[in-house]
Amino acid sequence: MAIVAGVDFGTLSVRVTLLDSVAGRLGTASAAYPLQRRREDPDFATQSHADHMRALAEATRAVLSETAIDPREVVAIALDTTGSSVIPVDIQLRPLDDYMLWCDHRAHLEAQQITALAHAENLEAIDWCGGVYSHEWGFAKLLYWLRHNPAKRAQFATALEHCDMVAATLAGITSPADVPRSICAMGHKWMWNPRWDGLPPQSFLSKLDPLLDGVRDKLAGRYATSDVIAGHLSEQWAAELGLPAGIPIPVGAFDAHWDAIGAGCREGDVVNVVGTSTCIIAMAHTAELVPGVCGVVPGSVHPAFTGIEAGLSATGDIFEAIARRAATDVKSLSVGLDAYAPGQTGLLRLSWDNGDRTVLVNPELGGVTLGWNLLHTAQDELFAAIEGTAFHTRIILERMAEHGVPVERVINAGGIPQHNAVLNQVYADVLNKPVLVPDGMPTSLGSGIFGLVVAGVFASIEEAQSKLCLPYKTFTPRPAAVARYDKLFALYRSVYFNLGQPSSNASSLGEVLPALRRIATEARTTTNLEIASS
Repeated sequence: MAIVAGVDFGTLSVRVTLLDSVAGRLGTASAAYPLQRRREDPDFATQSHADHMRALAEATRAVLSETAIDPREVVAIALDTTGSSVIPVDIQLRPLDDYMLWCDHRAHLEAQQITALAHAENLEAIDWCGGVYSHEWGFAKLLYWLRHNPAKRAQFATALEHCDMVAATLAGITSPADVPRSICAMGHKWMWNPRWDGLPPQSFLSKLDPLLDGVRDKLAGRYATSDVIAGHLSEQWAAELGLPAGIPIPVGAFDAHWDAIGAGCREGDVVNVVGTSTCIIAMAHTAELVPGVCGVVPGSVHPAFTGIEAGLSATGDIFEAIARRAATDVKSLSVGLDAYAPGQTGLLRLSWDNGDRTVLVNPELGGVTLGWNLLHTAQDELFAAIEGTAFHTRIILERMAEHGVPVERVINAGGIPQHNAVLNQVYADVLNKPVLVPDGMPTSLGSGIFGLVVAGVFASIEEAQSKLCLPYKTFTPRPAAVARYDKLFALYRSVYFNLGQPSSNASSLGEVLPALRRIATEARTTTNLEIASS
């Protein structure tokens, strides 16, 4: 028996879970931190490193107290974070500013310039991140920060992803050269890959902007997968957290990637980590380029496999926005959604409220709802938004399958599927595949698994998964619902590509609204009971 602390930094709070190698989850505690937004600039989203570390200490001490675990029994601490969440630091790794969070979208121009130059220079890296560099990713955010903070440039020593900054802080690392660099983070968001000796060449970065002169060397460090030890807990942070000094800390990763491991991901699985946004994670022994998919990186999810990442820029955020506009909350607005039949609203809802992460990679898109009439309600829109996120997910999974990524099982992980059976059933019907949902919250299980592996408790990730991953609840496709959703998906796909791409060929969308009305009429004459028995 051994106990580890698994840490998960989310957008609004950090969760710390104590995980026993035999008994599983012992307890979880969380602590919140503020998210800085600006009404006058909806693309702005930042957070303080000091707030993150304060919350980590608060949550760790709380879970130790609530479980009455002797801290001396904890043999490792492992952490995952959001990303790309970027912080510039000085030569002693002191923050020069707050994190530019994953949902900070100010770097539109920089991302467009990176994409254009990468194609002009035939940079191989751009093909391996789907052909388009995103405004959510590291180099775009770093370049934006350098351009808009001239007074701080002289102090700039390096930039760190959130997971690497926290690991370095906990280990007492103060030199950029000694910083652990997560292959998960740097591969998916900074174009790192061993195929081209790591990061893009300095000549490319300097041609992009002279402000990036020398930045390749500044981003040096110990690049590694998460089965490698990043450092050991320092005396200072051991005292802050209430844990033993010297316990190992594995190289960190992004939350979705470790959530996939915690959800039991194996080759052939696609894991939808459904939260404020959706990260779609898969892994394969070998993988080819997937156009529009934001990362194909060796070792990013499981050290022995190539990780593939895609996703939606907003999911839960859309549901929250619909409820907020209706002066209610998602839980209240969801009461009665289980009585809705597929397509009955007559609405087609595209999930572009925060731009498109995959496969269009276009931050300038906005939410679209087609088919409104004078009697539609906020609840109708919520159900259509659930359907829309499922359709968008199908777009992505079909693109992955077309390019050799096996899609045998679909696992809905993250917080939302734990409390939304309607969403899980809609996804099963839209994807026409059984959807597996962990029977309990898998968040932090991935962190615990990697902690137990680096502590030597388990010899492999698979061994740890077999002992610790939760059983599944299964949502099975309903043939009548599948047939109706196939009709709706054809409309969705047409609108998605014809409206979402500036370069799309001229095409008629005149059939969309009449078809939505016909499908809604059909749905109103069919009960969910009839669908369930089909």
